[in-house]
Amino acid sequence: MTARGPRRQAREAALQILYAAEVSQKLEPDVVEQVYREIIDEFSLPARCRERARELAVGVGLNLKRIDERISAASTRWKLHRIASVDRSILRIATYELLFDPETPTEVIIDEALEIARRFAGDASPAFVNGVLDVIARHRETSEE
Repeated sequence: MTARGPRRQAREAALQILYAAEVSQKLEPDVVEQVYREIIDEFSLPARCRERARELAVGVGLNLKRIDERISAASTRWKLHRIASVDRSILRIATYELLFDPETPTEVIIDEALEIARRFAGDASPAFVNGVLDVIARHRETSEE
């Protein structure tokens, strides 16, 4: 088992924050921020990891409509609400990064999402997450050219 780096730890914390916020049925930025404040102390993370987790979670909340549209377009056989909550949160974080974090290489974003899916989601999740993110990434790369 490989050690989890600070960015992975931040992504995992963001996943748990988004999952907790979605349980309350709201992924609005203020709700995500509130959930962040309520549970961030449960993670023993350095300050920069905490801030990155907040940035990811709140970024998803602020851009939820656009992110969900991309996921829905890429997962044509699955309605968004039918995707497992953990998978949906993993996809939202990775899609946020694909759309709004051009500094992080696409391969890194997808690999990290797959590792998190292996750790937190079902056996079929990594393949599903990979398929959806591959479509989103190809669309992103095509639109950048």
